[in-house]
Amino acid sequence: MSEITEGFRVPDGPTAAEKPAKTWQDYGREWLDTLVVAISVAMCFRAYFYEPFNIPTGSMQPTLWGYHTKAGVEKGPWDAVPLSWLKWAWTGERVVDYRAPVSGTVRAQGRNDGFANVYVGTCPRPFKLPTDACGAIVGRHVNKGETLWKGVIATGDFIFVNRWKWNFRQPRHDEVMIFSTTGIAGLPQGTHYIKRMKATPGELYEPEHPATDAQGRVREDLNKVWALGGDEYFACGDNFNNSYDSRYWGPVPGSKLRGLGSVVFWPFNGWRTIK
Repeated sequence: MSEITEGFRVPDGPTAAEKPAKTWQDYGREWLDTLVVAISVAMCFRAYFYEPFNIPTGSMQPTLWGYHTKAGVEKGPWDAVPLSWLKWAWTGERVVDYRAPVSGTVRAQGRNDGFANVYVGTCPRPFKLPTDACGAIVGRHVNKGETLWKGVIATGDFIFVNRWKWNFRQPRHDEVMIFSTTGIAGLPQGTHYIKRMKATPGELYEPEHPATDAQGRVREDLNKVWALGGDEYFACGDNFNNSYDSRYWGPVPGSKLRGLGSVVFWPFNGWRTIK
């Protein structure tokens, strides 16, 4: 017969003093678990609700700004480290003074992110410069150490793309649309474009601004009334004179739409809703 002592309770586990001390491996596993959960939540939020997106080019100016420059700006007190970091975090701007590494002629090679690779003479190492500044320096002959270009480089707008709204209603006229270029003939594959929705499925659309060639001449073969199919959207940049859009390569299939531009969240001094 077992003896039971009144008021005595057998503890469920070891006391705090009896527990072994946590090791760095234990803390590491806890932090790893927390990190995995946080990343999973962030990925779900990005995939189904709001996805961050950077504006690389100037095709949507003045509504949205890609990388751009202001030439001739001199450095001030806020352009010295560490104040320059704070300035960049708030405004997205930094002042640069690029000097030629060797003597030679300046040439540029276009990229797909709003920048061009700029080369000088035989130097194999390029530097990046927004495309809007390249026209003033390409073809120039410079001497080693000479200022090639100086001024402000401004980072393009960073926006949140609303991924859920079109699940509850159809896209509408004049909304800012983000779409995948994969599978659209005439566009670089594996990237995303941002344009304004000028026409929706089943509509007839005559562009307000004609498509032109590299010399600014009107492309008569492209200037027509577009008849959109049952799942097609016509996309144009707000900066018609500097936008490669549906006027040149045709409507966007509905299956390529990713969402609509919601708000600019960075640079902080440019926060605004997108209209």
